[in-house]
Amino acid sequence: MTTQQIQAIARDWGTPTYVFDLGVLKRRVDYLKSRLPQRVQLCYAIKANTFITGALNEIMPRFEICSPGEYRVCQALDIPGRKMVISGVYKTPSFIRELAQQRSDIGVYTVESEEQLALLKCVARECSRTLPVLLRLTSGNQFGLDRAKLVEAIDQNDSALLDIRGIQYFSGTQKSSLKKLKRELDKLEALIDELEQEHGFVCRELEYGPGLPAFYFEGDSFDEDAHLAGLSELIDGLHIKCELTFELGRGIAASCGTYLTSVVDKKTNKGQNYAILDGGMNHLVYFGQSMAMRMPHMQIIPPRDNRDGEVWNLCGALCTANDILVKQLPVSGLAVGDVFAFENTGAYCMIEGISLFLSRDLPQVLLLGEDGVPRQVRQGVPTYPLNTPETH
Repeated sequence: MTTQQIQAIARDWGTPTYVFDLGVLKRRVDYLKSRLPQRVQLCYAIKANTFITGALNEIMPRFEICSPGEYRVCQALDIPGRKMVISGVYKTPSFIRELAQQRSDIGVYTVESEEQLALLKCVARECSRTLPVLLRLTSGNQFGLDRAKLVEAIDQNDSALLDIRGIQYFSGTQKSSLKKLKRELDKLEALIDELEQEHGFVCRELEYGPGLPAFYFEGDSFDEDAHLAGLSELIDGLHIKCELTFELGRGIAASCGTYLTSVVDKKTNKGQNYAILDGGMNHLVYFGQSMAMRMPHMQIIPPRDNRDGEVWNLCGALCTANDILVKQLPVSGLAVGDVFAFENTGAYCMIEGISLFLSRDLPQVLLLGEDGVPRQVRQGVPTYPLNTPETH
């Protein structure tokens, strides 16, 4: 966002506020599509940011849904069932039954355990319906099926109940090493070859999480053009012909977000300058353990030269010594009412924040249209009712 847009939003809407720039979001998707091979389709993991899901509907072929709540979000936004990947390490039986009984258009379900496999078979039998599935291969953690169990599921499958379309694989995020991506793709290609040659199973689809990195701090260095060119070369070198989907969350969402928070108080204690903000780590928790140890990308409004100013520690509004967003930031003439705009906050911040802590209100959410006009899509929400015990 421009400095003028930040100033106008802070003035007209107040803080704390998340702003998700839909123009930036759509340009980001266009960029990724232009840098990846045509055979690759994208899937957006809505856990990264539910608020931009509707804006992606027309340009995103798939959406990863990991809970009944996320499904309700997509349902409210009229996301077609055919675009939905019903995923998640825990699938409640009631939710799966609801989908199978009421919706025949769900794109695909994932299988992460023997228990989920049995559940989907049972529901398919109850509903007299064949359910489309992907088998998730574990990367060595609590997610997915062990390789042997995955092969066993294929060998013992009843095709009248489950249409096993292929494999899902996701090994983590913030992966900047092409060597690691090559090892993963080689492993998946070898597995797909083995399944066809030794088990007669033709993999029609591979959903893969490349974990494209998003960088939040000054000094981070990453040549994304070169990385995507290298990844595209790896994809072009694959001899498997199945449909290939890249599942992305922060890689799509991060750059479109800006979080605005204002200075509401300032003080000097034992030689250290502290600025108290109306936001805090409950809104920017994704910066996590690196927060306050590194300098995030941000702007200060009104703008000024920060190189020779007094040094300030930016602290949030929570009553905990851990609520420090930035340490030792030079700011010339810092004043109550100044606004800090934290950039690249489009992924996870508003979802993973410990927003119920101390019963602070949830921030309002704005969408900034391509015409530059902000629109409120969620009002500020009091959280204290959720923390109040019932007395009757």
